[in-house]
Amino acid sequence: MDIDEADRAVAAIKKLARQTFTSGVLTDIGSFGAMYQLAGLRKPVLVSSADGVGTKLKVAFVTGRHDTVGEDLVNHCVNDIAVQGALPLFFLDYFAVGKLEAKVAGAVVGGIARGCRNNGCALIGGETAEMPGLYAESEYDLAGFIVGAAERSELLTGKTIRAGDVLLALPSTGLHTNGYSLARKLLFERAGYGPETMLPEVGATVADALLAVHRSYLKPIRALMKAGLLKGAAHITGGGITDNTPRMLPQGLSAAIDTGAWRIPPLFELLRRIGNIPDDDYRRTLNLGVGMIFAVPARGAARAEAVLAKLGESPFRIGGVAPHKPRRPRVEYR
Repeated sequence: MDIDEADRAVAAIKKLARQTFTSGVLTDIGSFGAMYQLAGLRKPVLVSSADGVGTKLKVAFVTGRHDTVGEDLVNHCVNDIAVQGALPLFFLDYFAVGKLEAKVAGAVVGGIARGCRNNGCALIGGETAEMPGLYAESEYDLAGFIVGAAERSELLTGKTIRAGDVLLALPSTGLHTNGYSLARKLLFERAGYGPETMLPEVGATVADALLAVHRSYLKPIRALMKAGLLKGAAHITGGGITDNTPRMLPQGLSAAIDTGAWRIPPLFELLRRIGNIPDDDYRRTLNLGVGMIFAVPARGAARAEAVLAKLGESPFRIGGVAPHKPRRPRVEYR
């Protein structure tokens, strides 16, 4: 191990992490364990999640751009606990590399710190591991761990969702953090594109399109909760609309999705053309431009749309909740 390089990396990480500290943080970076004081809740429920960025990292490697994948990681984790009604409290990262480069580590952790600051979450600790021989040169792995909290009475469990409720959706900002193995195979191998190839139909280079940051939906979720309009929410990640929407629905209910409710972004349609992807695979591998789906009461749907529009969001009615018919899919496309 290059001790001087490690010292430079740790110094940069400490500086970035301290910029995210909130009043609940009780320990500095470098302690054996991080401490956080939970306050302000009468019956707190801790909500946690762990995730990674998947093979989107491969795009970072080939482009040499490492400043966005950390933000992707934080936002993905934030969304996963926000859909259950939790506010993020603190975040820990795991960064493992064959040979540590302070500049790369600083760029990755800089993205993590930016994501934490934007979500009001403290980067409270983590692990930076140098493991020669385990990772290819200039490659690394990245994982994140988040803890949030909610009042027990304010948890989003989906139990109040009923047939007739409206499903509202918010757009994604690209592939987010899923479908990258397929996208890389189609764009780089089958189509023969390079990272700087311009995609006219997308209006961006391959690199810019694939590295678009996985956005956070924390603010719109909290706004709908505050307005008393949110019954459930589904973060559309791996498995797409097909597999993620039912995760918020009680047994006995299904989702009817209107395929004409939104325009699938050009990047997804380009991937479908190159790969001649069947509809079922297309809908389960990619988010198709949908990042979040909300279940709201039919009578409150217009008000929910107004709440989201006030935040600068562009919601659309993607479908509705219906009784689930035996031997039928939990999500039906119409």
